[in-house]
Amino acid sequence: MDAAVTETHTAAHYLLEALVDVGIEYVFSNLGTDHAPLIEEMARWRAEGREPPKMVLCPHENTAIHMALGYAMATGRGQGVLVHVDVGTANAANGMHNACRSRLPVLLMAGKAPYTSHGELPGTRDNYVHFIQEPYDQGAVVRPYVKWEYTLQSAAHAGEVVRRAHTVMQSGAQGPVYLMLPREALTGTASPSRLRPFPADKHGPLAPGGAPEGALGDLALRLLAAERPLIVTSYGGRTPGTSEAIERLAVLLGAAVVENAMVTNVNHEMDCFAGGIPGQRLSEADVGLIVDSDVPWIPSQSEPSPDAFWAHIDIDALKTGSPIWSFPADLRIEGKSATILRQLIAEVEARRSEAQAAAAARRVSALKQNGAKRRRVAEEAAADPGGSGALNPRHVLRALGQALRPEDMIIHEAVRNQPAMVQQIPRPLPGTMTRTAGGGLGASGGMALGYKLARPETLLVQIVGDGAFYYNCPASMLAVSRQYGLPMLTVILDNAGWSAVKESTLRVYPDGAAKGGGDYASDFRSDTDFAAMAAMFGFTGLTLTEPEDVAPMVAEAVETARSGTSVILHVRLPRH
Repeated sequence: MDAAVTETHTAAHYLLEALVDVGIEYVFSNLGTDHAPLIEEMARWRAEGREPPKMVLCPHENTAIHMALGYAMATGRGQGVLVHVDVGTANAANGMHNACRSRLPVLLMAGKAPYTSHGELPGTRDNYVHFIQEPYDQGAVVRPYVKWEYTLQSAAHAGEVVRRAHTVMQSGAQGPVYLMLPREALTGTASPSRLRPFPADKHGPLAPGGAPEGALGDLALRLLAAERPLIVTSYGGRTPGTSEAIERLAVLLGAAVVENAMVTNVNHEMDCFAGGIPGQRLSEADVGLIVDSDVPWIPSQSEPSPDAFWAHIDIDALKTGSPIWSFPADLRIEGKSATILRQLIAEVEARRSEAQAAAAARRVSALKQNGAKRRRVAEEAAADPGGSGALNPRHVLRALGQALRPEDMIIHEAVRNQPAMVQQIPRPLPGTMTRTAGGGLGASGGMALGYKLARPETLLVQIVGDGAFYYNCPASMLAVSRQYGLPMLTVILDNAGWSAVKESTLRVYPDGAAKGGGDYASDFRSDTDFAAMAAMFGFTGLTLTEPEDVAPMVAEAVETARSGTSVILHVRLPRH
């Protein structure tokens, strides 16, 4: 009999083949005893001169999952993450929440404790932990966040399983998927002659489209007739072409553009940009357009006019992942925002009268004047450098903005300093300042590393509060930066506590006992030397405490990172 007919391979082999076939280049990994078949198979491939997906070892799963998200943000291509059974899944769950809310594709693969105990199958239990890492429902750890989950059963369908996972995570509103890998299944075998191919042209992702024909005519007429049109966006800048379309539409209509943002969506210097909070514009708007936004405003703080007409264009217009979604829409159109907006622009251009064009031009002129005033206010707010050990964050962030180039990439968890950061670091290019759309702190470092891996020519800047920096598992983050040559600049805005916790307490209880006693359960030590961590990994650590050092030290930090050495710049602010 022909040797090729009798040849068999393990499920681990077919799994790796399928990962390569769907275009997964990297597997960000934190390994355990359940991964022995994959480790063996990858070693065999390399010994034979065959390249499996590149494995990036991460000392903590939080780094691994967020590196995958950073890579996906940079490229649009979801990658693999490999973690250890239920405990590794638990450590990665924070990132799966962020992936879900950010609509970023990722394939999380977790080992599953062996299910045989007496040597019945290859891969059987042979260690203490195999008996204690078998929960009743391992998938429940991440099920609220995934589009798809499955447990590999056999070598015979490993290729089909991976293709299905990839198709689901890359389609429509993209997101995370979860695959569990029992060790016995990974060691099981099948003959290639019994397997079916699953080519991308017949089993690939579904790309989002535009609006149905005729769906935008009425919206175009309403927008053209509006006296106070308003556009609100949050993550439109992540879809190529959407930013340019928003800017073009805003000028055609004379519409203010507000960016309640997880990412820079438009050029902050454009005439129609109106800042990051709708404010009074929300209640005054007679026609509003939401583009790619989960939280366009905070309903408890401001509401639109009940007489206003609102349309919503979004890759995920129904927000089915959220049990409650509290924002109005007379018209919802789901699809690729760039495509739909280009269709809408064509309708507006075809229907716009000379009088409407003149009215739009007048509104653009008024918005331009407001923008100049807003920039003067920002400059004045940054003028005072603050005191020794209590620097003005606006002053520091302005210096950072002046030291950066338009193409440099900022991934941040500035939390309560986010408004100051956006105000003082205006980004002319869409997508060059971003954060996760989720609430899981600890994302920015890993995402910066993953983005740097995908775009090595780009300077990556992590701006993070001291509270959020702890969540980043900084030793793991810095170890990966060192091992894989991924330099970045980390700017820690240190106010010695969780300012968000304090401010939240004051909003709910403005005159409560917490305020009376100054007791907000949110204070940290104020003498932590974050910059000292850099030396552990051969990096540069700088501590910024004096007003006169702001401009030169910020410039030094930027240039050092740009030249290829990671930097921690520890900025001491007033206690929160």
